[in-house]
Amino acid sequence: MLEVLGFEFFRNALLAGVFASIACGIIGTYVVVRRMVSVSGGISHAAFGGVGLGYYLGIDPLLGATVFTVATALGMGVLEIRARQQMDTIIGAVWAAGMALGILFVYLTPGFAPDLFSYLFGNILLVPRGDILLMAVLVAIIVAIVGLFYLEFQAVTFDPDYARVMNLPLERLSLLLLVLVALTVVMLIRVVGIILVIALLTIPAAISRLYTGRVWSMMLLATGLGALFTLIGIGLSYVLNVPSGATIILVSTAAYAAALGIRGGRSVRLWRDTQNGE
Repeated sequence: MLEVLGFEFFRNALLAGVFASIACGIIGTYVVVRRMVSVSGGISHAAFGGVGLGYYLGIDPLLGATVFTVATALGMGVLEIRARQQMDTIIGAVWAAGMALGILFVYLTPGFAPDLFSYLFGNILLVPRGDILLMAVLVAIIVAIVGLFYLEFQAVTFDPDYARVMNLPLERLSLLLLVLVALTVVMLIRVVGIILVIALLTIPAAISRLYTGRVWSMMLLATGLGALFTLIGIGLSYVLNVPSGATIILVSTAAYAAALGIRGGRSVRLWRDTQNGE
């Protein structure tokens, strides 16, 4: 198994997994705590419109997805905050429109769209060096912004009313957080694909929330879990010759189920001990 480290594609996959895990650990924590899972799903599926636009314009589909996804996230936030629209309605419209636009642009593009399947379902073993560099830049941006606005994001995430009383720019912070979610989604497209992005973005953070309530410790634990799930998924997909994105998600889901089982078992034992003590 170790001999595979001699191949550049496998080293690229490991780097992509590390970068994706850092982004998931940081942004996924905010997504889970603030209950933005459905919003993330809408943004991730809208990204397909950017992929299709990239093919149509003859540019890197990942670059097209970045611009399109960030614009979509900002549009969703503005519609909710300023137009007072229901977010679940916005999510449904964006989810469907993004996929439809992607299909339309791919259809209008002359010739065959290469690697389209990998954008939908991911293939971390085929991530090129150029995408690794883009992921590194996006991670640097995410870490820098979160580090700069850590306390503000914490106030907005846990207690928006307190943030409003403290005269924090609630609207701008909420929009900035949506932009960071969009950037993280773009990073994950190459790892697990548009269809499976929402799982890797939320499962590590959901597991970490079972065991800690501090934001910074949730981020660290979620990052470590994401890296572990990705590494195991890459190894299994290589050995079993199965799709990498789906394998990573199944490993993550199995770990989440096990964590819930352990947590549930502890609760049952605690309840029994309490009953026996009475």
